[in-house]
Amino acid sequence: MKRKKFLSLLLAVGATLPALGSIEKEQHSGLFSASAFKIPPYLKPGDTIGITSPASYISMEEIQPSVKLMESWGFRVEIGKSVGQREFTLGGSDMERAEDFQRMLDNPDIKAIMCARGGYGVVRIIDSLDFHSFKRHPKWIIGFSDITMLHTHINSKYHIATLHSKMCNSFPSVWEQATPMQIETILSIRQTLTGEPVKYTSQPCSYNRPGKTEGVLVGGNLSLIETAAGSTSDLNTKGKILFLEDTKEQLYSIDRMLWNLKRTGKLDRLKGLIIGGFKIKEDTPGDEFGKDIYELVNEKVKDFNYPVCFDFPVGHQVNNYALKSGCNHILMVEKGGGSLVSI
Repeated sequence: MKRKKFLSLLLAVGATLPALGSIEKEQHSGLFSASAFKIPPYLKPGDTIGITSPASYISMEEIQPSVKLMESWGFRVEIGKSVGQREFTLGGSDMERAEDFQRMLDNPDIKAIMCARGGYGVVRIIDSLDFHSFKRHPKWIIGFSDITMLHTHINSKYHIATLHSKMCNSFPSVWEQATPMQIETILSIRQTLTGEPVKYTSQPCSYNRPGKTEGVLVGGNLSLIETAAGSTSDLNTKGKILFLEDTKEQLYSIDRMLWNLKRTGKLDRLKGLIIGGFKIKEDTPGDEFGKDIYELVNEKVKDFNYPVCFDFPVGHQVNNYALKSGCNHILMVEKGGGSLVSI
């Protein structure tokens, strides 16, 4: 190659390096745009939803209401081998649960995987799962509570959206007798899986910090987010809207976990913060902690100026709506309540 032609080519290649470098910098900083997250294909009638138990035990009988309802929505349902399996509190051995989940990850005919219930167990199998096929052909992973470990792992490591929502054990036994709130929250699963636009609102709260923001939504169970810290499943919150919920924790324990988020930088560069349901375990009489959840959160975020929304309808409660973790949302917060819209 002639020297002049070689230098021209070198300059042309070099001109692209800043752009590539900026992309790499954006990735390492965690400031991903919505387009940086892969959105699994939305479901259509005839698609198959797999049901598996990667955490705690659930019986075949307990999942029947969810199977019946999802089939009435026009979906096929494939029940995994881990459903009905039991090893003490777990849905089968670690190997059985991991193999069942892996089969569903690798099966191209399964378009979404609903975890049958939470409880405990995902952390025991997360490192044995192979996501290579899943990366090439993403599908919706559905669940909450202990399933937060899957959300944090997939969102941060593979930048693929997942669905934080109720699971099989939350479907009402008799649909015709369900309350309006039960019906709304269960139907929100179908709405999000099929790509329908959704908007959720929260009740007025004087502790809300008003503001409007836009960003990728991530989060889940506070205990599991703390458990994932420092591991390959660690949640990247920079530039994101973070939502948190938890249950059966004492206030001192919640305080400790919130300090962990602050000290590890997970609260520093948020676009917004959403606090969902926190079912507080009563303090031991005579050993009260002396602060409530609102005070604990505001103490940790007082140095930041992003909007904060309390009492949002997500968590271990009836009003637990389906949230697309890893998708872009608009958060509007006022003292009179908040709203979250997927876009």
